[in-house]
Amino acid sequence: MLFRAIARRDVKPLAKELLGRFGSFGEVMNAPRDRLLEVEGVTEAVVTEFRVVQAAALRTAQGEVKKRPIFAAMSTVLDYLRSAMAFEDREQFRILFLDRRNKLIADEVQSRGTIDHTSVYTREVVKRALELSASAVILAHNHPSGDPTPSRADIEMTKEIAEVGSKLGVTVHDHIILGRDGHLSLKSVGAF
Repeated sequence: MLFRAIARRDVKPLAKELLGRFGSFGEVMNAPRDRLLEVEGVTEAVVTEFRVVQAAALRTAQGEVKKRPIFAAMSTVLDYLRSAMAFEDREQFRILFLDRRNKLIADEVQSRGTIDHTSVYTREVVKRALELSASAVILAHNHPSGDPTPSRADIEMTKEIAEVGSKLGVTVHDHIILGRDGHLSLKSVGAF
């Protein structure tokens, strides 16, 4: 990618510097524009190239998720969520809305927050599910710290959404927390 953005120059040293500074290919692709531009040799053309590749990868992953019922492709869903949000530098709360066959209707970022908090409103989550005629949701958010361990607030919020949703015919299948170092399913640890 660097070769396409920076013609007629050896880009290996720049690639090594980017990987050294950000840690991995995924983190380079998701690094904020301003942080990328701090690296000597990175230009707007490089940032644009990264964003094009990042968008193409997300569209491809989302297409794979939409092909079949979510639970038949849970590893694909996790890969998609990881690439979409695990490397973000601010918390992001995302909802996957599912139909009766557990196929993806919509994938929406409901809120973006700070480095360690994002506001989530039960009413808005359930309202949007009803607007889309979703019968189930999978909640997801990231922890920019890298550690996917849930907070007490994460667990309480999930329980509240599940309780209110069930009264209105919307099932919460899971709440997945993503970090650079992995993910955690609140359902699998019995948190709700």
